[in-house]
Amino acid sequence: MIRKLVYAVAGIVLAALIAYLALSVYSRRAPPLGMIEGRLRPCPDRPNCVCSEAATANVEPLRFAGPAQPAWDQFAGIIAAAGGRIVELTPDYLHATFETTYMRFVDDFEARLDRAAGVIHVRSASRVGYNDRSFNRRRIEELRAQHRVATAQS
Repeated sequence: MIRKLVYAVAGIVLAALIAYLALSVYSRRAPPLGMIEGRLRPCPDRPNCVCSEAATANVEPLRFAGPAQPAWDQFAGIIAAAGGRIVELTPDYLHATFETTYMRFVDDFEARLDRAAGVIHVRSASRVGYNDRSFNRRRIEELRAQHRVATAQS
């Protein structure tokens, strides 16, 4: 009886470890990113993604006043200071990755500078899973707060 219980527990632990390793490897692969026709890609039909530029925009863009380039450079610095690893940075597009603390899953963060409108559009999405318990939304709101403070100080 005890032997069967030990085997069952060992099997469950082994299955959980294999699932964790598979998700870790899978989360390292970047999904299609970048802009489509000058705009950030819309989110898939899952609650683990937020985007300010989609038809069903579910988060507001970040607003700035004054020259665009200093605001953009400052925002890139905020991303790096918040733990984002900047993968690509151009004069109007930024792609960074963030890793979750415990499971080390990768989230993709993208931003697009709209100089004419005086905004920075943002998109944040988990690579794996369905629901992220609003983690990507909270990340954008924290970055927005940091952006506001930095903008007020300049």
